[in-house]
Amino acid sequence: MKRSLIIAFAIITVTACKLSNTNAGKEGNKELATLLNNYYEDRLKLYPLEATGIGDLRYNHVLPIDFTGTYRDTLKDFYSRYLAYVIKHDRENLSDKDKLSFDGFKREMQINLEGLNYPENHIPFQQFWGLPLTIAQLGSGAGNQPFKTVKDYDDWLIRASRFSVWADSAIIYFRKGIASNYVLPKALVFKMIPQMRAMQVKEDTSSLFFDPVKKFPDGFSYEDKSRLKKAFTTLIHQQIIPAYNKLGDFLTNEYLPKSRATSGISALPNGKEYYRYLIRAQTTTNKTPEGIYQLGLNEVARIGRLQDSVKNSVGFKGYMNAFFDFMKNEKQFMPFKSAPEVLAAFDKIHERIEPNLKKMFNNVPKTPFEIRQTEAFRAASASAEYNQGSPDGTRPGIFYVPILDAPTFNSTSGMESLFLHEAIPGHHYQISLQQEDTTLPKFRRFGGNNAYIEGWALYCESLGKELGLYTDPYQYMAALGDEIHRAIRLVVDVGLHTKNLTREEAIKYMMEHEAISEQGATAEIERYMAIPGQALGYKIGALKIAELRNKNQQELGNRFNLADFHDNILKDGALPLDVLERKMDDWAVRQKK
Repeated sequence: MKRSLIIAFAIITVTACKLSNTNAGKEGNKELATLLNNYYEDRLKLYPLEATGIGDLRYNHVLPIDFTGTYRDTLKDFYSRYLAYVIKHDRENLSDKDKLSFDGFKREMQINLEGLNYPENHIPFQQFWGLPLTIAQLGSGAGNQPFKTVKDYDDWLIRASRFSVWADSAIIYFRKGIASNYVLPKALVFKMIPQMRAMQVKEDTSSLFFDPVKKFPDGFSYEDKSRLKKAFTTLIHQQIIPAYNKLGDFLTNEYLPKSRATSGISALPNGKEYYRYLIRAQTTTNKTPEGIYQLGLNEVARIGRLQDSVKNSVGFKGYMNAFFDFMKNEKQFMPFKSAPEVLAAFDKIHERIEPNLKKMFNNVPKTPFEIRQTEAFRAASASAEYNQGSPDGTRPGIFYVPILDAPTFNSTSGMESLFLHEAIPGHHYQISLQQEDTTLPKFRRFGGNNAYIEGWALYCESLGKELGLYTDPYQYMAALGDEIHRAIRLVVDVGLHTKNLTREEAIKYMMEHEAISEQGATAEIERYMAIPGQALGYKIGALKIAELRNKNQQELGNRFNLADFHDNILKDGALPLDVLERKMDDWAVRQKK
């Protein structure tokens, strides 16, 4: 989610941002609106994969190497300029809506600038995310990169041709990390090597990068098909496969021997300070590592008591781990014979919640929604996920479900809570409503933060009973399993990165407190090792939204309307949690009147 190719970009002119002595009052500051719009337009030039993700086709041919020192200098100048521009505005003289933009934008500039103080660019990618993984999904035609026109194909050929240079640059910066002892844990490097090797196919035409050529859209001429087929074959043979081969050899022969035995980033130079920064970035709070750790322990204990009550209610005799094994292995919980049956079961969940959704949400997205099976090439390593639709509705929001073997797909794996989180009303409602709101500045319309986005989705899991789900005790147990999983993350993430908790100890703790296999726990713990702090946002955000609901209910009494509350939580985009709280406090005051 890197760099020696510099993309020219237009910095907003000072004349466009000069502030007049008069203010725009409470009706919206036009100068601020121009500033925010220009910022986002300039940002897309620096982050062209973001543009592709929202359906903006202008930069589909661009692939920056955005981890180089030169590129980071460009980013520092970019964020510094816009921070200087925005703080010239008098916040107190802005409308309420502009204050939300001012607060969120100022924080975003500051947190982005602070992050550039740390040498995270010395780890250009890892096993969980990074361009070598992203470009494969894009190039297969299954991701956000469109392959509908001849120009789309040509744009991709240009973009993908930069990957070999990107790979060379990544090796250079990995070596910088080796020189400064800023390296990945050995366990993660072991997982990265097979990912690189998997792309080294014997026949160019069997590469997933060749898939778009296998299914040209209607209307392509014979000449274009022939030219593109030859160009794709050349690209794969001369650049893509050699780049993956080079990365795989480097990781195997040079990087793995220099990787570290420790699990947490406290072992890295300034690692403790970096982790405190990541907490601020990922939770949008000033919580301390120790405070989050204790919160996690308390939540694990609370949810564990609820799980124990469910176990007792179904008459199961035995310890909790035995109950976990029962739910995981009992054939009655594996009723499916085919992948379509699994997808149909998720459709049924959607049908069941529909009547109650109408009581809990006044505003729902116009963006279409689909449930699909995850593509075979990535299903083995994929989790269920939501891919956002395009703002114009031409690409639906898609809930992807990996189904490796339908007869072993376990219905108590949390199907109901998973749907509420990844699909409706979780990510699909929140992201789609935000994208559809053309009154929002684009940095809010298409941006966001982890604590709000994942916090909302996790909060939606808690709505299961109100939506008519969790009537089956095993489904409720699975929902509690999903909830305790997010609480366990608080414990093990902080433990890994501040308390010298080892990978093995973290895996053991996770397996002792939830129904998860050793393979599943290992993948989770290695995720937290790769992207420290990211997993904290879920629970922190969900608890804040639940806290705001409880507070507003108590303050408003019979004036509290849940649908109005949900609409107002969602209507202004993914705000930092402190900004969200101020907004909802103001909403409650208006409701009292």
